[in-house]
Amino acid sequence: MGKIEYVVRVEKEEVGVDGDPSKGHVYRSLFAKDGFPPLPEGISTCWDIFERSKVKGPGNNMLGVREMKDGKAGAYVWKSYEQVYDNVLQIGSAMRYVGVNPKGHCGIYGMNCPEWFTAMEACNAQSIVCVPLYDTLGLTAVEYILNHAEIEIAFAQETKLPLIMKSLPNCTTFLKTLVSFGAVTSDQRSKGQDAGVTIYAWQDFLDLGKKNKCDVTPPKKEDLSTIMYTSGTTGEPKGVMLTHENVVNTIAGLDWYLKSLNEVMNKDDVYFSFLPLAHIFDRVAEEMFVFIGGSIGFWQGDIKKVPEDIKELKPTLFVGVPRVFDRLTTGIQEKIAASGRIKNWLFQIGFSMKLFWLKKGYKQDQASPFFDKLVFDKVKMGLGGRVRLVISGAAPLSGHVEKFLRVIMCAPVMQGYGLTETCAASFLQVPDVISMNGTVGPPQPIIDVRLESVPELGYDALREDSPQGEICIRGKTLFSGYYKRPELTEEVLINGWFHTGDIGEWQKDGALKIIDRKKNIFKLSQGEYVAVENLENVYNESSSVDAV
Repeated sequence: MGKIEYVVRVEKEEVGVDGDPSKGHVYRSLFAKDGFPPLPEGISTCWDIFERSKVKGPGNNMLGVREMKDGKAGAYVWKSYEQVYDNVLQIGSAMRYVGVNPKGHCGIYGMNCPEWFTAMEACNAQSIVCVPLYDTLGLTAVEYILNHAEIEIAFAQETKLPLIMKSLPNCTTFLKTLVSFGAVTSDQRSKGQDAGVTIYAWQDFLDLGKKNKCDVTPPKKEDLSTIMYTSGTTGEPKGVMLTHENVVNTIAGLDWYLKSLNEVMNKDDVYFSFLPLAHIFDRVAEEMFVFIGGSIGFWQGDIKKVPEDIKELKPTLFVGVPRVFDRLTTGIQEKIAASGRIKNWLFQIGFSMKLFWLKKGYKQDQASPFFDKLVFDKVKMGLGGRVRLVISGAAPLSGHVEKFLRVIMCAPVMQGYGLTETCAASFLQVPDVISMNGTVGPPQPIIDVRLESVPELGYDALREDSPQGEICIRGKTLFSGYYKRPELTEEVLINGWFHTGDIGEWQKDGALKIIDRKKNIFKLSQGEYVAVENLENVYNESSSVDAV
């Protein structure tokens, strides 16, 4: 591989025998060359993270939403760590009162909001397993997850309540309690009773917990924290089981990595919550902000209003997916094209100059201060003016979009890679290293990585120059299996290594480049999976299609 800057070799390669594929060298992060970082003292679960931050800064802003006046969104109003903690205890007590015991399963269905987060932390407080449902799921998927995950209580966004109630005739074997994030009509309560399900409004459930207090039942590190169902492209959704140890180790690795790069985050940092909490990518990001004692501001729930939410919140970290950054890039380029010849010329000159100095190794704030102030600061102000890190994940960024963002954002842009099964954060680019453009960066300092040859596709993990092969990951961030699907677990978890199905190629600086997929399943820019074979079958049913 030549000179490695950001990884170190910890085990030698293995030549395949008896039909087994060859396995490349095992690498880990340079920042973990002396061993993986220890967990912070006294922290082994997600509940420990929240409790510590509440003790350290009880009055600090934790969860914020925009105040509505006369139908218009105003400033963000905040609940402190102590206020959220009190609500969490009340919701947890209410769950125990209605019969949900430790290790029981709780569903959460809806868009990100303080109630979603509070319900999740209440699960942590009582050792209850959180089972999120994407707010975009339809009736069939909702019914399947409610039954398969044996969900006893479900929290739902007020607008999602009608859909989840449609599933009740088929889902009452386990489900006995529904809680709306908002109000509940008398008709809904009546229909719930007819199906054997008690339905509460959010405030009523809080009051129930106030009147019937229950001590917390903190989880152990090996206890399940969540079961996250991934998109079912070739069958039913798979429930990925993640323990508290998985999540906490991921946070510890991220914290260690950022500190090693002098990108220290603290209680003054602000996060904009709009990516779905039902996805491990956002869940880890928000857990990270609880870990540092930072603030989380929620969107209004309208994608068209995201720009004004961001301007009002002024986040310091902006995390998005390629679809968001594609829209941002297109919007900026359209404005530049319509701005007139002189402004267009200034932008192009500034872009070329800054890109030149970034390629020379200059940091973001040193590459072109003049053009930053003259041209690019307008983009920064569009994100509130305080963003100091931009992270993209969930799917690959287009090369030209990544290069464009690195120049115009006035903050380091980092692309990462991970899966639900690896608790999201497995690889992350190094800030201000533009040679990593088009890669997902080096591994996080909490995992081991190797490539495994795929001879049928021509990928050799033992080749001297740029080894290629299936990405395999080992470490304490790995899931414990697919819920009730041991046969699927055995297919991908082999001798402690998780086989991702993605084909990677090591770069000389220790970054990894995703170059292919072992199976023909693609991930769209919004994070959804699409099986090519399924699409081909659908198209071929049409008499107008000769071949696909």
